[in-house]
Amino acid sequence: MLLAFSVAPSGRPASAEGAGYSEDGSVHDAVAAAVKIVRDSGLPNRTDAMFTTIEGEWDEVFDVVKRATEAVGKYGSRVSLVIKADIRPGYTGELTGKVERLENAIAES
Repeated sequence: MLLAFSVAPSGRPASAEGAGYSEDGSVHDAVAAAVKIVRDSGLPNRTDAMFTTIEGEWDEVFDVVKRATEAVGKYGSRVSLVIKADIRPGYTGELTGKVERLENAIAES
């Protein structure tokens, strides 16, 4: 499974744990906390300006998303989570494989 997700806090945190709250609306500290959990998971992953994509089995991927969402929750009173998944049993290495096939198709056209 490939799963792309975006998670961000909103509102003021309920406790002092949300010390990373930003008056200007920046969420980079919260996103950094989420991305650290993803990277520490050991699952193949890639982060770009809008989403983080991880590859793995259903349970392990959703466990990482849950922990990343909980980490972001410390930075606000609410959390927004967007998820998109490509579930293709029997396939691995698709984090890079899909992009390689796309680049090959572009080069051949």
